[in-house]
Amino acid sequence: MVRKENAEFELRGINHLALVCKDMAQTVDFYSNVLGMPLTKTIDLPNGMGQHFFFDIGNGDSLAFFWFPDAPEAAPGIAAPEALAGQGSLTTAHGSMNHVAFDVSLDKIEEYREKLTAKGIEVTEIMNHDDTRAQISPTVNASTFVRSIYFFDPDGIQLEFAAWTREMGGGRRRASPTCHGRGSETLSRSSQSGGGGIAILTSSALLPRHFHGKKMVEDLTGGVVALVHLGAANVEV
Repeated sequence: MVRKENAEFELRGINHLALVCKDMAQTVDFYSNVLGMPLTKTIDLPNGMGQHFFFDIGNGDSLAFFWFPDAPEAAPGIAAPEALAGQGSLTTAHGSMNHVAFDVSLDKIEEYREKLTAKGIEVTEIMNHDDTRAQISPTVNASTFVRSIYFFDPDGIQLEFAAWTREMGGGRRRASPTCHGRGSETLSRSSQSGGGGIAILTSSALLPRHFHGKKMVEDLTGGVVALVHLGAANVEV
């Protein structure tokens, strides 16, 4: 993967991602015995609030689970996808955790699918995500960037084993971010010849105070994004 330096904060990755389970014993069995993740920390929360357990997912990162005795029931289609990828809608609510993807070696993806299936886990076929119009192909091609398999944990949390097939970043983006809310406008890529970034036209009402006026920020791909008010004339990026 192409790495770009964060000039604001020296982040070292994900410390832990905290999810919520219905049955901690079942969760421990699945993540430790089925997926083989070491259980590294167990906490009984004070005043009978519940429990908080941590699993090692490699690379110094952890996946954590809360168990709350009074937690609401799962809400497929709201808090999590209602179906596995490719088998139904992947839409979830704003602020939800859609799925967790674990990075695996490219030469292990087929073996790991067979291993999960042998353990009785329903797993999707290997999906070759690419830059074609359908964004997925039955076989690997020149534009394939990741190969994935998807499956559910006991609480209906969608998990993914993902294997990068090529380096990401360094190329021109194909999609512009979409605005949502009052005064939003469609975003468009700069048409300036030789432009290396994206022109984002948005209402000042949607911008934080420190973004009011014209501000230039670095694009993830190494180009430049121009963040400007509506009504601006031709924008050069």
